[in-house]
Amino acid sequence: MADDKTRNGEFWTLALERAHLGVWDWDLQSGDCFYSPTWSHMLGYDEGELANASDLWLQLTHPDDRERAKASGDRHIAGLTGSIETELRLKHKDGHWVWVLDRGGIVERDAAGQPVRLMGVQTDITRQKAAEAQLEQVNVRFRLALAASGTGIWHHDIDASKSYWDERTREIYGLAADTDEVTADLWHSFLHPDDKDATERAHLAPQETNDVVAVQYRIIRRDGQIRHIESLVRFIACGQSSGQILGTVRDITEAKLREQELAYAAHHDALTGLLNRSAFDRLLADHIATARRLPLAVFYVDLDYFKALNDFAGHAAGDLALKSVAGGIVRCLPSSAHAARLGGDEFALLVPNCDTAQAETLATAVLAAVRDADLGQAVTSRKLAASIGIAFISEGNTTVADALACADDACYAAKAAGRNRFAVFSTETASGSGGLNAARVAADTVDAMEDGRLKLFGQEIHLLGKPWEDSRHVEVLARLTGRNGKPIAPCEFIPVAERFGIASRLDRWIIRTALSQYGPALKSGALTLGFNLSAQTLSDPQLWDFVDSVIDETGTPHSGIGFEITETAAVTNFDAAEAFVRKARQRRCRVSLDDFGAGMSSFEYLRRFPVDAIKIDGSFIEHMAQSRFDREIVLAITSIARSLGCSVVAEKIELQDTLDMLRDMGVDSGQGFLLHRPEPLEAIVARTGGQKRAGLRATG
Repeated sequence: MADDKTRNGEFWTLALERAHLGVWDWDLQSGDCFYSPTWSHMLGYDEGELANASDLWLQLTHPDDRERAKASGDRHIAGLTGSIETELRLKHKDGHWVWVLDRGGIVERDAAGQPVRLMGVQTDITRQKAAEAQLEQVNVRFRLALAASGTGIWHHDIDASKSYWDERTREIYGLAADTDEVTADLWHSFLHPDDKDATERAHLAPQETNDVVAVQYRIIRRDGQIRHIESLVRFIACGQSSGQILGTVRDITEAKLREQELAYAAHHDALTGLLNRSAFDRLLADHIATARRLPLAVFYVDLDYFKALNDFAGHAAGDLALKSVAGGIVRCLPSSAHAARLGGDEFALLVPNCDTAQAETLATAVLAAVRDADLGQAVTSRKLAASIGIAFISEGNTTVADALACADDACYAAKAAGRNRFAVFSTETASGSGGLNAARVAADTVDAMEDGRLKLFGQEIHLLGKPWEDSRHVEVLARLTGRNGKPIAPCEFIPVAERFGIASRLDRWIIRTALSQYGPALKSGALTLGFNLSAQTLSDPQLWDFVDSVIDETGTPHSGIGFEITETAAVTNFDAAEAFVRKARQRRCRVSLDDFGAGMSSFEYLRRFPVDAIKIDGSFIEHMAQSRFDREIVLAITSIARSLGCSVVAEKIELQDTLDMLRDMGVDSGQGFLLHRPEPLEAIVARTGGQKRAGLRATG
């Protein structure tokens, strides 16, 4: 153990070496400055390698640090500071810079009290400075992240009862202040009255735990603005005090508004603002399940002559009419009633606690509102009208599907009776194959997807004057067999699927089943398939996600499938149809336009949609032999298609005369036509075998 006698020069030299301290000793009178060997070693020099010049340290000091270092010594010598303390960089022998902390002071004065000798030590703090630089980088990124996220930081000192808000927090609250400190009760004065109690309780909870608590609440700024705030709050314990509450604040008003808009859009029709189909179904189910205000009257409103208006005046006029009709219907309703747009030109109403007389009065008012709808500048030969079906629900075990089906059947009865009128459901008005009403047909369709009664059929599409082996294009169809073994016609179950919102499910079943079963045939090029798309499917934002996933699962090439959209589907959602065609072309899927020529908007679709093929409506084909008008229409469409590079598919060619007439009109072998009647798709695929031939002129 060392004592005062053994603590000699060697002892202190060893101590300086172990502490990595460099000592300097400056004689102000002679100007000489001594530097310890440890000081030289700190800079990479051996003892005696550096001359003990008075300005040696200044020569080695970084140019940016020289004035600050000199000023520190000058102020101390002048008596302005009690010691020298500064940080500076000295140049190492190998060229890099060493950060040092320079501390020292006057150790000797003359008789007049003037300083004559200064001593000090310099400590290598390079690692510390590097750590500080890294920490500063972290802080810069942290501040940048806070700025980018719009997050403010605050804390509250419990013992001092003081709160501190950073600049961003003050900005969020609309507080004009130059200091971080704010009064403890200021925050409470901003809280929305409806949120105040719950928010204050949530901010007290963190004192009982180390967990971070997330809170959302509203504030009212001094300018009257209501803002939505999200805070993350945590209690920070301190051994010598009651601790602090630390938190962040973020203005989430815009996100809340978007959330509300999305929630509204999820339940409302974008065009009319009425409830959409899914929201109406849930509301109706809730009313029935809770037996609330029974009996309920359910109205099914189907516009008459809307398609003619849309064809004649265009989609803008059609949209205007739908919005006007929706507004007129809402004005007729009692406050307890609800209205929805089911899709296209179909609406539904739910009226609680409604008897027959009230329902008939309301139906009469709705009919008048439809007739008086604003059609803008459109002038047609007849005004809009409506067919209305009314069903009364008095039992709590009625399903939504049955309720709508009964109203739908009554609507059919009103149409059959001449339109522009209403009908009340009764067992006599029920429609459907084999005694089934529309709801049961819809339910049977869903069940058939599971129990094998829904089958895939196909219709070969031949090239004019060419054998089937030169085309190998198949339109995929679905055929439904009832539980009694009798077929249910497509003209019955497909419209029902549209009306009851299962058309998209049906389309997906057809696509998945066909690609799952026959993907290898498509991949080999043995044939290509075309699929019909309903209006509901066309409007489905997840459609392409579904198609792409099935293609990935089955290995089917995009080029091996095609889709067909009808004018009816496009009318329902023109923007969706346009987006669908664009995405199909991006994936190299072919697109056909069905029922071409049936409506006055057909050429508008041809102009807007870059399709690969058009299918002439069968009404122009089947009477070609007798109608010069039909022949001219077919010739005109074929000529336009040829000039645009589109293929043409003609359907309903039942007679040889029709086929011969197409040839006489100059329709060449590049044009396609439907010939064979539908047959099981399995049989068609089996007949094609493994022969490879690609291409598509399929319709759906």
